[in-house]
Formats: sequence, C-alpha cells, structure tokens
Amino acid sequence: MVKVLTGENTFALKSALNALVSDFIAEHGDIAVERLDGEDASFERLQESLQSSPFLAVRKLVVLRNPGVNKQFAEQAEKLLGDLPETTDVLIVEPKIDKRSSYYKFLKKAADLQEYAELDENGLARWLVETAQKQGGSLRPADARMLVDRVGTSQQLLGNELDKLLLYEPAITRDTIELLTEATPQSKIFDLLEAAFAGNTRHAIELYRDQRAQKVDPSQIIAMLAWQLKIVAIVKTAGSRSGDEIAREAKLSPYTVRQGQSIADRLTLARLKQLIHELVVIDSRSKRERIDLDEALQNYLFTLH
Repeated sequence: MVKVLTGENTFALKSALNALVSDFIAEHGDIAVERLDGEDASFERLQESLQSSPFLAVRKLVVLRNPGVNKQFAEQAEKLLGDLPETTDVLIVEPKIDKRSSYYKFLKKAADLQEYAELDENGLARWLVETAQKQGGSLRPADARMLVDRVGTSQQLLGNELDKLLLYEPAITRDTIELLTEATPQSKIFDLLEAAFAGNTRHAIELYRDQRAQKVDPSQIIAMLAWQLKIVAIVKTAGSRSGDEIAREAKLSPYTVRQGQSIADRLTLARLKQLIHELVVIDSRSKRERIDLDEALQNYLFTLH
C-alpha cells in the first residue's frame, strides 16, 4: 500500500499522519516504522528502506517526508514504488508538490492520494461543530462562526481553544467563548475600522485603546490597518467579479472578502486612495520624526467617517 498526504492545511495533514502511524504502531509496534526525510536522506538510503524486509515485525511502514526534493527519487518513484515487497507499506508526506510534474501525476494515478486544503471560515466553523460532537460536546454553527471570527483562521489555534472550551463545559455557548478566549488583534482591527466608517468613532477609539492595553505597538496597528485597507482596495477594484471570484484570484478567504466589501461599499475609490495615502504619511513621519503616534492614529480614525 502506498498512501500520499499532501496540501497546505498543515494541521489536518499532521492529524491524518499521526492517526495513520498510530494505527500501524498499535498493530505492529514502534519497531515496524521507519521515518526518513527527503531533504536529509540520500537516494540510496531511501531505496534501501523501501526494498528491505521488516526487522522483527510482520510488516513495516516507511514514512517519507518530502522525498520529492530528492531529484533521483522523484525520477525513479514509479519503479521504486512499483517494486515494493508485499510486507512494506509506504506513507509519503508532500505538503507542497508541483501538480504539473510527472512525479505528482504518477502518485495521483498509482497511490491513495489525500489532499488537505486550507479551510475557509465556513469550513472551519463546520469542522468545529463536527469535532465538538465527536468529543461528546455541542457547539451551534452560529457560535462556531463567532469563535472563528474571534480567534482567527489558524486551525491549530482553533483546535486548542475548542479543547479548552470542551474541558470547561461540553455544551459550548457564546458566553463561554467570550469568557475563555481572547479576540485576535486582526479581528479587532476590522471591528475598529467598521466602527470608524459607520460613524461610531467612540467605539473605534475604545477598540484602539484596547489594542494598546494588550501591548500591541502602534506600528503593528498601522500594519494591520494597511492590510485591511489593502483588502478593501482589492474588493473596490474588482469590477463585476463575485466575492468568491475575488477570494480565489486574490488568495483570500471568502469571509475576509465579505468584510472588505462591507467597507468598500461606503467609499469612493478616490476617498480610499486618500485614506491609504494618509496612513502612509503617518507611517513615514513616525520613522523620521519624533511624533505622538498614538495621537496621530486616533486623529486618523476620526477622519474615516
């Protein structure tokens, strides 16, 4: 058996890898598993591992991480994997692989290839709901989406937060999410912009001061504001493209695009350019002059409405 794990979702890929290896060890023992890294092992070492018989075990599992970086292995993969002993299983981990290559095409045709793509916000929310249920808890879809909005899109971080929430109370609610999790600076910055553009300057300033209380440096806030405005600019200049098309072409999540659209609809392109220019001026001045950056940024927020 040859199984291939690929894709940019490192959390899901690692989880699948650990589960497969654990199942094999449970049946055949630790000694039956060989692990090699294509960046370190020579072609001869990779070849020897694949062709040798198990030692003190009925079967063995060879786990190869990034073997494709070894040019000789990639070129001879078809022969090597086609001549495996019946007692050898192979698990290939290739997080990033050129889908145009003959190596990828061979693996896709001849192996059990499982691809783990990054999840967007909706996918992460569904995953949270399903994972909570599997662990004997409960989480409503709306609350799962709130958790994603609050914590961010790191599946690893979301998994850690979910474990904490389930330990506190299996039935996860909006109240326990607010009690036990911290909002990420990036999500707060969008809330800040949203409040400022909606004319709720007082709330925008409160959110700004909350960032500072969390020890977020003003220069970091500038960078996060610039990122959010960049997204708004992408959306604003996308013409008649749909949100999904924008997300796909700009390599952004659909949810991020929808956030940007909510602000872009309130601005002319000329006004958006002006706001970006003013933020650039504040950043440039802070690097060559001694200015009160907190005051400059709060004044900037007052001008957004």
